[in-house]
Amino acid sequence: MALLKEESYTIEDIYALPDGERAELIDGHIYYMAPPSYKHQKLVMELSAIIRNYIKQHKGTCEVLPAPFAVYLDEINNTYVEPDISVICDPNKLDDKGCKGAPDWIIEIVSPASRKMDYLLKLFKYRSAGVREYWIVDIAKNRITVYNFNHDYSIEEYSFTDTVKAGIYEDLSIDFSEINIL
Repeated sequence: MALLKEESYTIEDIYALPDGERAELIDGHIYYMAPPSYKHQKLVMELSAIIRNYIKQHKGTCEVLPAPFAVYLDEINNTYVEPDISVICDPNKLDDKGCKGAPDWIIEIVSPASRKMDYLLKLFKYRSAGVREYWIVDIAKNRITVYNFNHDYSIEEYSFTDTVKAGIYEDLSIDFSEINIL
């Protein structure tokens, strides 16, 4: 589980972290991040490549950005996250520091240290911030949970043998049975 300091912090505290130390800032609390596993990173790269290739083939304008990539969910500088994969379709949200506001689609790959954050805290923050679609990919549980906040607030569950449709695109589906992360 991520460690929580009980003081109130700002984005300046995140910037002041020692080199190599990663953390997220949610509602003024710092949550330190453990390094990702090999399977975690391989899955991030595979999913990012599938989404990027789809966007390029369809001459889309959205950007796919894997972690570490800064997302500032609010304007008061007390929520800074680094989603495993962010898809941003509004170029005005992007600058050299990261994404200002909610990405259109976020994918988090669950790790033992991030389980509570991904399923509870980030789910609420992403929905509240205006993320259109949120996927939680849980390797240990062989589960993909898809939250579509865009229209109907639906929740769908899939396994790694299923094909999962991306809600923000008309015709993008990802066949998880074709992704080899072992």
